[in-house]
Amino acid sequence: MSRLRFDHVGITVANLDTVTAFFVGLGFEVEGRMALEGEFVDTVIGIPNSRSEIVTLRPPVGGTGLELSSFTRPNHEPGSPNAMSTELGLRNVMFEVDDLDGILDRLAGDGYGLVGGIGQYEKMWRMAYVRGPEGIIVALAQRID
Repeated sequence: MSRLRFDHVGITVANLDTVTAFFVGLGFEVEGRMALEGEFVDTVIGIPNSRSEIVTLRPPVGGTGLELSSFTRPNHEPGSPNAMSTELGLRNVMFEVDDLDGILDRLAGDGYGLVGGIGQYEKMWRMAYVRGPEGIIVALAQRID
């Protein structure tokens, strides 16, 4: 079997700075920022004459990262900023955290609210969905066992 390693999740956004600041506030670190254009990227994504700016982020402990992309060519297409879990497509990114209540309080102070409520699964997890910038749903889970 060939090697397979989960490297990152890509999210296309309109406001790269706002979304980057949101994830940095969750604890991610900026790994790099650059513009992408040319034959290579046009071939890979199947969009001729494209240009985007990307920010790559990683958790400080390593592991799977995030790639945030904002297109300047062609113009980005709006998504459904209030999408719920039943809509097809990537609906959330999930992170395990140590202080769920503290993070939720800080995010609420920044204007980001819960999608539903804080749930508890048996005596193992507390979890909540937060709607971040541009409608991105971030699942946060704290182990309590």
